[in-house]
Amino acid sequence: MASTDNSNNNSILNWVKPGDKSGEFKRQTSSFRNFIENKPGAEFPPEKGRYHVYVSYACPWAHRVLITRKLKGLEDYIGFTSVHWEMLEKGWRFATTTESLPGENTLPDPHHPASYTHLRDIYHAEQPDYTGRYTVPTLYDTRTNRIVNNESSEIIRMLYHAFDDLLPAEYAAVDPYPAALRAEIDATNEWTYDGINNGVYKSGFATTQEAYEKAVRALFEALDRAEGHLAGTEGPFYFGAAITEADIRLYTTIVRFDVVYVQHFKCNLRDIRNGYPALHAWLRRLYWDEPAFGETTQFEHIKKHYTKSHKQINQFGITPVGPVPDILPKGEEVAAVKGS
Repeated sequence: MASTDNSNNNSILNWVKPGDKSGEFKRQTSSFRNFIENKPGAEFPPEKGRYHVYVSYACPWAHRVLITRKLKGLEDYIGFTSVHWEMLEKGWRFATTTESLPGENTLPDPHHPASYTHLRDIYHAEQPDYTGRYTVPTLYDTRTNRIVNNESSEIIRMLYHAFDDLLPAEYAAVDPYPAALRAEIDATNEWTYDGINNGVYKSGFATTQEAYEKAVRALFEALDRAEGHLAGTEGPFYFGAAITEADIRLYTTIVRFDVVYVQHFKCNLRDIRNGYPALHAWLRRLYWDEPAFGETTQFEHIKKHYTKSHKQINQFGITPVGPVPDILPKGEEVAAVKGS
């Protein structure tokens, strides 16, 4: 999730570029695209304690990295800091020493002086004239003081195997992108990203009725497709018996859907708990049974970030109380579903 300089058309408040008559939200491209690689002469070799990742508990793209880090048992190998949930004109900011926020490591930046109050300070330290996006996740090399990568889809894939030689066998064996399923995972990623992961943003940030309706209808067509797939799957996960990248990438949007996207982004044709029984069961299995998913989900950050940072959508920063609870226990249903 991104922020940019607050000047002219690059303002963080302009999710759709002023003057764009299409009214459509267009996601920008990540700028740093280097890799941690386990090979001779690698510029960024895997080393315990060398790398740090800056994330936001609110951001679904950063959440992918937190899930993968825990799935692969990399907690002692790669540190992390979560920014504050608030993202305004200067972008993501770090929590101060006087603030107490939920979520592990929601703290000031541990690798830079106190003058680094925002994520943007790390970007400008490396490139003083940087004009691109200040995004989470940001994978950072503490040895060379360089940003390695800020594209979540690439970060999670390098974490799958780059550190395997350093990990206990049980974690080295975890493979969210198995060779036998790669073609299916890639195909699923393509339509899931466009229709669901980015589809909620295209719906919520649209500035014309036409752009909104086009995006929201495509979103629910993609949700229907995911529901149909899960309804016909044998096993608890997207492709059966084991967690794959498809679960990681879909989960971070679906767990935010009822608590934020339904009302804040006007994605209200249906919600997950009432309208998608297979998706709802899959979501709760991951949240309640898999620590990498449930323990990295922080609803206070999620709800407050969207509702209090997107002033162009929610001028007064009111955070809705519901739905209650944020996620239902396994086996429990809302009254309408029980009745059916």
